[in-house]
Amino acid sequence: MSCDVSSLVVDALCKRAVGENAAVACFYFSFAAPEEQSSTAILGSVLKQVVRGLDEIPEKIIETFRDRRKVVGSQRLVLPEIVELLRSILSTRRTFICIDGLDKCQPRNRVKLLNSLNKILPNSQGARIFLTGSSDIRGEVDKRLAKRAVTLSITPTEVDIISFLQAKLEEDTIPDEMDENLKKEIINNIPQNVSEM
Repeated sequence: MSCDVSSLVVDALCKRAVGENAAVACFYFSFAAPEEQSSTAILGSVLKQVVRGLDEIPEKIIETFRDRRKVVGSQRLVLPEIVELLRSILSTRRTFICIDGLDKCQPRNRVKLLNSLNKILPNSQGARIFLTGSSDIRGEVDKRLAKRAVTLSITPTEVDIISFLQAKLEEDTIPDEMDENLKKEIINNIPQNVSEM
């Protein structure tokens, strides 16, 4: 799923969340910074976003962070602590967690992330998780989330691809480098090649 589509979903969820007093937390994967995308960093980011939206921070979270400050170097929370805090908060608060580009996550981190989400979901009846990624990780998501996931394949049509290409060509910062013949060739060949994949 493209970033544009997932952004539309996130925008719709944010609007809905306001009316329902719910939280929305998002994480976007990037190939550029894989070391910053560990399962601990991802769920830590989600936890931070959810807590930021609370009117009052639960005592359990305050105590956990106080305990961490007492340790030499003020160690960060570890994954099991983050999972437990998310389970605690999400058991009482309607929350939408959006993780975009899961296929870009390194496999070892993806396994830990999906296993952690599987631990969070059973006690979090109000939590909904929206994952995007290529179809090649669908089986892994189904397996790791113990069939708690509903999957939907979204495949672009030729019209979608042409619209996308035209929009990108309009954004060209050096338009003098491309003539009309090259633009036509791109518009004609790329959608055909994609549909043959």
